Amino acid sequence: MVKACPEEFRRDVIAVARKGETSVRQVANDFGVSESCLARWLRLADRDNGTGAAASPSVRAVEQAELREAQKRIRLLEQENEILRRAAAYFAQSPAPKMTYPLVLELADDRIPVAVACRVLGLSKQAFYRWRASPVTERDWADAHLTNAAVDAHRDDPTFGYRFIADDVAAAGHRVSERRVWRLCSQQRLWSLHAKKRGLTRKAGPPVHDDRVRRAFTAPDLDRLWLTDITEHPTGEGKLYLCAVKDACSRRIVGYSIGDRMRSSLAVAALQMAVQRRNPVGTVVHSDRGSQFRSKRFVRAIEDAGLLGSMGRVGACADNAAMESFFALLQKNIHNRKRWATRDQLRLAIITWIEATYHRKRRQRGLGKLTPIEYETIINRQVALAA
Repeated sequence: MVKACPEEFRRDVIAVARKGETSVRQVANDFGVSESCLARWLRLADRDNGTGAAASPSVRAVEQAELREAQKRIRLLEQENEILRRAAAYFAQSPAPKMTYPLVLELADDRIPVAVACRVLGLSKQAFYRWRASPVTERDWADAHLTNAAVDAHRDDPTFGYRFIADDVAAAGHRVSERRVWRLCSQQRLWSLHAKKRGLTRKAGPPVHDDRVRRAFTAPDLDRLWLTDITEHPTGEGKLYLCAVKDACSRRIVGYSIGDRMRSSLAVAALQMAVQRRNPVGTVVHSDRGSQFRSKRFVRAIEDAGLLGSMGRVGACADNAAMESFFALLQKNIHNRKRWATRDQLRLAIITWIEATYHRKRRQRGLGKLTPIEYETIINRQVALAA
């Protein structure tokens, strides 16, 4: 196999051949290379140096044109990258700008062509120039005057809503629809004093537990899965709140707490009653995302008892449907029967119905037409007697 000649040796042979003192054939013979090989070396050297037949004026012109085109493309890519970077920073402002044309104007001041900026941002170049010629449209100008008139009308009488404001604005000589006045009043937060307070809606906080149930409200054995929730009922003295803990296997209410305040202590008391009755190990306690079940007291009570927390999604009542079903049954059998004058009367009625009727008399088809007590007695007699 023929080995390639060293680069330094090639340069020396080429230098000797270019002196012209001897022919190419003689130089090839003196250095031990073929004449065709030396001729090829010379052609490559002429091409690299930009001389000789390989680098004719037409070839050099083409190469220079390609270089200019590459430089132009690089410059265009740099401009597009700068446009995207500036656009990301522009729209990340708080509040975000509603118009993009000022950004195109800023880029034009930095020597970025308008055509390039409009193409990258998806804008019309003609629309940009129309906006530049008249930045404030007639519609914006009219909205500004209408807004001033609406603010003045609302300042004179803060009880006015957008309909009364629209009447005053129309009486002042402005031709405007109620819908347009409503939009302008909403933008300026001009609401009647008698209107519903804005901005007081509370959002549910983040879950403190994962959803371990996934709407599978059954359990193969007792004290494997507990469901809990809070319901409220009116009385003549005010509302009464019930927090109940239900065993998913036997459907028995293993713990409950009743009070006149819906606090975290209500949920903790119901859980503690269930733990004291059943002495569970590793039971999953599933609830919704109410603040009482996300409180530090309730989470600490679960951890101290060696239980596992579970929590459904916001606004998804089906994630705790089994507990909602029990509350609907309680509502139909107790609360819808009569008006309760005092909290004590309703409290005694709830406790009596749960312990005497629901646990010991009401047979359920899901339990094989057995009551929760009968079902637990068949599964585990010791648990049923202890509870």
